[in-house]
Amino acid sequence: MDAATTGAYDDVRPAPRALATEAVHAGRDDLARQGLHAPPIDLSTTYPSYDSRGEAARIDAFATDGADPAGPPVYGRLGNPTVARFETALARLEGTESAVAFASGMAALSAVLLARSATGLRHVVAVRPLYGCSDHLLTAGLLGTEVTWTDPAGITDALRPDTGLVMVESPANPTLAELDLRAIAHACGSVPLLVDNTFATPVLQRPAEQGARLVLHSATKYLGGHGDVLAGVVACDEELAGRLRQIRFATGGVLHPLAGYLLLRGLSTLPVRVRAASASAAELARRLASDPRVSKVHYPRIGGAMIAFEVKGDPHELISRVRLVTPAVSLGSVDTLIQHPASISHRIVDADDRRGAGVSDKLLRLSVGLEDVDDLWADLDQALGERARVPVGAAQARG
Repeated sequence: MDAATTGAYDDVRPAPRALATEAVHAGRDDLARQGLHAPPIDLSTTYPSYDSRGEAARIDAFATDGADPAGPPVYGRLGNPTVARFETALARLEGTESAVAFASGMAALSAVLLARSATGLRHVVAVRPLYGCSDHLLTAGLLGTEVTWTDPAGITDALRPDTGLVMVESPANPTLAELDLRAIAHACGSVPLLVDNTFATPVLQRPAEQGARLVLHSATKYLGGHGDVLAGVVACDEELAGRLRQIRFATGGVLHPLAGYLLLRGLSTLPVRVRAASASAAELARRLASDPRVSKVHYPRIGGAMIAFEVKGDPHELISRVRLVTPAVSLGSVDTLIQHPASISHRIVDADDRRGAGVSDKLLRLSVGLEDVDDLWADLDQALGERARVPVGAAQARG
């Protein structure tokens, strides 16, 4: 019988495989021998049991270290077999022992901060820019944390006895600034490094291999990939995963099973989608960089499907004129999205801090999808407006 209906998902760990293979098969390795092809969706909120003593023992064990309870599921807030499949797959792709999924990326980050604060380590060292709401969560101290903002070179000096976390994002949202993760991990010493890997995905980089202890994703973006699921996930070692599960159980920031199913399905095409969109993004970045209506283009060395560019004209006018490209917040979908960070994703960040992090009022963020690159360029070209006309005399003089 299916493990998703009779018990918790049974992780079958095969020999190491290529990332493209893991994307298709991780979290599904037990299906064929059960006579199944597609993973089932377990929508149960609770699970019957006639062994109340056994349930009590398993709940006691969970309270001790947060490990997934052995045996059949107990309650939807404690864990779900469908979600567990996604967690297993994402951990395999990121190269970590475990992963813990949440209802959103912000719920995932909140759980990390709460887990560290619970041990008395309330201080966070962070490097800007971060996603705007992450920046706000740290700056406002909404969860009782205190943050020190610094540049990468100042991380070691910013550490304190009560520092529980160092947080960075690379490539960063929205400037696409890249950091030397291995050097930063070294600077952290024994303090856990959390890397927001939403933009890069494990297709382009695996921060755990460079010393990060926690890898954060807004799974809403590339992991889901179709703009139809809201989720977050943290890939990490099992010790930290246990603490995160306990926080998730206590606070209720659980991922719905249908979302877990959609994310598992999204992972199967993640390498193909990221590589195809990255090829188009690289070409669009090249064309934008040579366009006189654009003053600056930001595109990461590792590639990817995200572009940031600054226009000489009014960025709001460009937003109003796109027709194929969708003017909307978020990113990582199969369709191309554009937004003005200073107005939306980073509006909540203090204006001086925002500009100090390189998020200018002229900056636009483009999430390149899977459309034909020439069709995308045609839309951007018309949205940029007319090119400046060169006076006839000036043209003859140059000739």
